[in-house]
Amino acid sequence: MDEDQEYKTLTIFSYFRHHLFLILMKIKYCLLLTILLVIQSISPLHAQTTEGRDFWVSFGKNFHNEIDANDQVDLYIRIVNGNQSATDVELYFTDIGSSESFTIPAQQVFTYKLIYTQSLAVYNSTTGKSNRSIHITSTERVSVYAMNQAYQTTDATNLYPVTAFGTEYYHMSYTPYSPFLDAYLVIATENNTNIYHNGGSTPIETLNAGQVYYKTSTTDMTGDRISSDKPVAFFASCQYALIPAGFNSADCLFQQLAPVHTWGKNFFVPVSDPRLDNYPTTKDRVRIVASQNNTTINQMGATLITNSGGQTNYVINAGQFIELEVVQSNYGCYIQANKPIGVCTYLTGNMYNGNGVSDPAQAWIPAIEQMVTEAKVAPFFPSGSTHLSYHGFLIITPTDTKNYTMISVGGGAYAYLTIGTWQDNPHASMSYFTLDIDSYGGGDVNFNFNNPNGLFIMGYGIGSAESYYYLAGSAMRDLDAAFYANDVYFQDLPNTTFCDKNVHFQAEIEDFNAEQDSIKWYIENVEYEPASGQSTWNKDFETGKYHITMWVRFANGVILSKSGILNVRVFWTKIKNLRH
Repeated sequence: MDEDQEYKTLTIFSYFRHHLFLILMKIKYCLLLTILLVIQSISPLHAQTTEGRDFWVSFGKNFHNEIDANDQVDLYIRIVNGNQSATDVELYFTDIGSSESFTIPAQQVFTYKLIYTQSLAVYNSTTGKSNRSIHITSTERVSVYAMNQAYQTTDATNLYPVTAFGTEYYHMSYTPYSPFLDAYLVIATENNTNIYHNGGSTPIETLNAGQVYYKTSTTDMTGDRISSDKPVAFFASCQYALIPAGFNSADCLFQQLAPVHTWGKNFFVPVSDPRLDNYPTTKDRVRIVASQNNTTINQMGATLITNSGGQTNYVINAGQFIELEVVQSNYGCYIQANKPIGVCTYLTGNMYNGNGVSDPAQAWIPAIEQMVTEAKVAPFFPSGSTHLSYHGFLIITPTDTKNYTMISVGGGAYAYLTIGTWQDNPHASMSYFTLDIDSYGGGDVNFNFNNPNGLFIMGYGIGSAESYYYLAGSAMRDLDAAFYANDVYFQDLPNTTFCDKNVHFQAEIEDFNAEQDSIKWYIENVEYEPASGQSTWNKDFETGKYHITMWVRFANGVILSKSGILNVRVFWTKIKNLRH
């Protein structure tokens, strides 16, 4: 072979080798993107969930009990570390200025039972301002729960992270059994926080960081509006309630409530199974509160109940509520509204259920819009004197993909749900799975659930005249004013990679008419004028990260801004760069 021919051969070989390299790199890149997208699809949406690193809690009075050296009231904090690494945790007791620090290993659960002096420092029994709070911080994201427990009078709640706190709440509780009191607690996280009740112009109290305002009433305060000028935590804490009235037994209620800006319009309410064996006569109560006038509610699967303070039709105004009853045989209740609503579900007394177990308890129900792909949770197994004997989870997810739901216990391998029962609700196209925790090894382990199409988890425990009920895990997305990029919620954008350079933006704003000067969009803090006044718009982006902000001015002068990080990785740009 002469030199010229050899040169041509080498040139052709180099050409094909170069393009073969590009093809292989293209395949490699595609595979990498596919793997990343698969991982992303099953990873938790960290943008805004019930997990976090910063929490506050305080406790209200339990039945007639005060905290003293001989009393049987037990207060617990339970922390779930579902991470692959250990986390350091600190509990700071504001009133006594002391703290407890500990390390929770990876995939472990830690329960802290407050000692006598600590219980005194966080327990409220009379209306007024105090320092009775606990500030809980961790180095890794965790799920945190609290329990207020005494013999035959117990309830538990999840704790929301500070990132989910708000400035507007509506109280949701139940009629107190005389002479006991309904109550709520407000905890400030910033100094000079003004607290208002039912829209009054004068604060009912001004709090500094860590201070608590405890409000009591002889009547049911459900529907009362509590607002503040800085974000606060808000807890319902009825001392003793019969649900429904006239049927024993009574119990305390304890639930951290979500702020109005996280309320949605579509809800599915499962039904508890107090015998954990598909007991068909179980009857739960549901309360729905409106935050705006002329809120129209539609529901399927429940019966409207006439109760003290409740409305008798499905069109209600701000602060009004309706009460429903839903039975196990209807497989839950589907609720829709034209405006955001708050929803709580309640266990009823054992004499009303007719099954000899359970007791009143209260739990917040998140909107369907608040589903997550993964939740790390744990049940309560109190060590004090208790009648609690059964502990369960309700896993709520879309029916079409319910069989994709998986569970990992104590950090073990994921497996599909098998020990339990699915109940399908055709109206909502939602299903819930009743899981007997004891069948999975008991309560001193963490439970991780995931489903790529979304889920949320409720937890409960029952026994003879004793129960607790709580939201175990969900998202806490801002739903008052939000935007979507290619149908991805703005707080979930950091976990999403866009491979198409053209991105479509859609604003979702409650009770709002867009005008030229009432909605603006910013890219890297610079107004994008072509989108001014537009609730929908498109733009091409090159590979990179972009800080996107939506600015909104409402008719009442309130201004909100919501931001997300758009992560664009345009495929052909990558291939082009490889060639050079």
